[in-house]
Amino acid sequence: MTAAYQDRIQRLRRLEAALPKPGRKPEDCMDGARMLEILSEVYGADSPSARRRALQRDLEELLKEGRIEVVNPGGKPLRYRRCADDPDEDPLIWEYTLQQVRDLIAEAVPARRLDRLWRRLLSEVDAPLLDEQRLRIIPDNVRLQPVELYPDILQAVITALAQRCALQVLYEDAEAVRGEAQIHPQALVQRGPIPYLFALKNDEAAPVRLYALHRMIRAEVLTGTPARAAAGFDLDRAIAQGKVDFGQGELIDLELRVRGYLTEVLRVCPLSEGQRIEDEPEDSAFTLRFSARVPSTGQLLRWLLGAGPNLEVLAPADLRHVMAVQTAKMAGVYQAQ
Repeated sequence: MTAAYQDRIQRLRRLEAALPKPGRKPEDCMDGARMLEILSEVYGADSPSARRRALQRDLEELLKEGRIEVVNPGGKPLRYRRCADDPDEDPLIWEYTLQQVRDLIAEAVPARRLDRLWRRLLSEVDAPLLDEQRLRIIPDNVRLQPVELYPDILQAVITALAQRCALQVLYEDAEAVRGEAQIHPQALVQRGPIPYLFALKNDEAAPVRLYALHRMIRAEVLTGTPARAAAGFDLDRAIAQGKVDFGQGELIDLELRVRGYLTEVLRVCPLSEGQRIEDEPEDSAFTLRFSARVPSTGQLLRWLLGAGPNLEVLAPADLRHVMAVQTAKMAGVYQAQ
């Protein structure tokens, strides 16, 4: 058996193993583009058209042998799944997949980045162990519906970022004032339900402004105009500085008294690495006292207010005052009715 023939057999086994198992719904099955993303190293560094042709030949071979099936005949694009579980699945493929999972866990767990682990398990493992029927990420807050966007504008923003080109945009600000500008994209960030673009405006060297994509009325990629890079701009630093309201903020020494569901939540999900826990006196209306050094942000304030009567802020004094004022305003709204 020649080396080329052995390579082809292994490639077919890899392709078959990467496809969803029998019984998966058509919308959960893979098309050719997704297969090439997952098996990028298998189909080499040839041109996109050559890689597509090689994949199509392999799919036709597996179809002829009855090892896979098309789940949406006549559809565009065609989607595929396995016809039957293979009891003799290549142990080398399985071990490779498990090693990928071990590597992802080793990266995510020490840094407490489980959200990143789940996303990568769904999208980056070559032969997906878990799909959305066996793994789902549920937010622990109200999930607002995403804003409506013009598809052409989203396409233009992504293209400009990828090609490092400037954009000509018509933009409407929060006061409904429209204006046209040439902007130079730096980075895209999704904050809650709204995507924002960090960009320089016209000939300005600073500041890097934040543009909400749903406020863009028109966007044109200026393919002949390279986007100017903002001096010293770093996306991680911009987020940490609170540019999108989820930053690090000033560090404060937070002291809380908690009861109810928060007692267990804060035991197992600390507010910070150095969190301290003490029992409250027997005659206290609360169960535990927590102390932690945390960033003072709008996100923190919203979380504290959301805890309702299960939490009391003891320190710092200015944050306790803010909580008192805000809760009094809330009470006033309901008393007025």
